[in-house]
Amino acid sequence: MTLTPKTHLSIRMATQTDLPIIKQLIKSAKQIMRDNGNTKQWADGYPTDDIILSDINTKTCFLVMDSNSPVGSFTLKSGPDPTYARIYDGAWKNSLPYYVIHRITSKPNAHGVFSALLRYSLSVCSNLRIDTYRDNTIMQHLLLQHGFEYCGIIYIANGDDRWAYQLTVNE
Repeated sequence: MTLTPKTHLSIRMATQTDLPIIKQLIKSAKQIMRDNGNTKQWADGYPTDDIILSDINTKTCFLVMDSNSPVGSFTLKSGPDPTYARIYDGAWKNSLPYYVIHRITSKPNAHGVFSALLRYSLSVCSNLRIDTYRDNTIMQHLLLQHGFEYCGIIYIANGDDRWAYQLTVNE
């Protein structure tokens, strides 16, 4: 059965006072990952308060709201992203300017969070890139379901590999 995504979800920019809310959303997202066999992603305190506050201060951190209640969060940054400079075992779809989606969270029973953040992100830029951990089957499914294409493997700063995806509309 396919659930219709909630169309009343809205997006708002996060503020410093949202830090405790975002930390709780991260905790929920980690639990969802662990419950689904993704035991290594976002380990060792990642993302740190400093990373979250940097996202907030650069106005790239957003909350997904269901009425007045936060049900998810994400970061949307303009490229180029240094970790996307080289891709292995594949290629990016194009070399046009792009935005990157990072650090997606949601509450366990929230539905439509990814659809809402994607609609918002596409209103900012029609060329999006994202990466995910190889064990994050939930995210991989969401990406393919929403039209992202697998492009190859990138390596993050600590040397870990990530599966890279891209969505370009009106190409």
